Amino acid sequence: MMKSMTGFSKAEASEAGVNVVVELKSLNGKNLEINCRMPRTISHKELDVREIIRAALTRGTISCNIQIELDETVKQFTLNEEIASQCYDNLNSLRKKLKIKDAVKFEHLLIFKDTFFQQEKSDDEALQMSLVIKALKSALKNLDAMRHREGQQITKDIMNRIKKIQDNVKKIDKMSMERIPMERDRLRQRIAQLFESDEIDEHRLQMEMVLIADKLDVSEECVRLESHFKFFNEIAKSKEPAGRKINFLIQEMNREINTIGSKANDATISQMVVELKEELERIREQVQKIE
Repeated sequence: MMKSMTGFSKAEASEAGVNVVVELKSLNGKNLEINCRMPRTISHKELDVREIIRAALTRGTISCNIQIELDETVKQFTLNEEIASQCYDNLNSLRKKLKIKDAVKFEHLLIFKDTFFQQEKSDDEALQMSLVIKALKSALKNLDAMRHREGQQITKDIMNRIKKIQDNVKKIDKMSMERIPMERDRLRQRIAQLFESDEIDEHRLQMEMVLIADKLDVSEECVRLESHFKFFNEIAKSKEPAGRKINFLIQEMNREINTIGSKANDATISQMVVELKEELERIREQVQKIE
């Protein structure tokens, strides 16, 4: 199954006054490269975020932007009464020591309210990370769907070009086989013109014809290409990432086509080889977009 490496996705998750927004942007890349932008409060969890992305994607340059918004009006607090009582006793003791007549009031305690809610901060971090993970997985799912849709269009274009190459290879194979007897007759005529009435060594002539036939015969290259086409179709239908495999397969196809071009001593076949290489180059460009 071919998937594009480009795409964009955005997902949100909210709970108890915490709103998380995750944006993912994917571009073409030889390997998997992940760039994260996260709030400081959860920056130490970046490795966890990277592992989630790495489990879902195999290639591409991924930009992950995470934003967290807090609505303090709906935030629930849990008062640690024991710490509050200790704080009150300490303030009262300090008041007596400094001989301050005014009594310790509730608003004085509120100055140290952060000490009453230390546990709540830990709860906030856990909630934020759970929402980040939820939004990130949703964004990855949407990104995968987008890359899959674009990959289908690329696959359609590639398969059409492969079919065109396959048809032309069959034509070249047929043409090369038809040229062998023609070249044999041409060789006889040329030798006859050179020797005229002299006796021709038939054994030597047959050897030369065998060598010429071997040079003109591209059936072996065509058979290997047909095998590559078959393997190409299998890769395209597979659920595994196909980009690297197809890129290697294109190199092998290009090698066989170059060999056909070097053997071809025919203008028509040479022109068809050029067209094959052009189509293969267009496929190679498209494969650079495949995961």
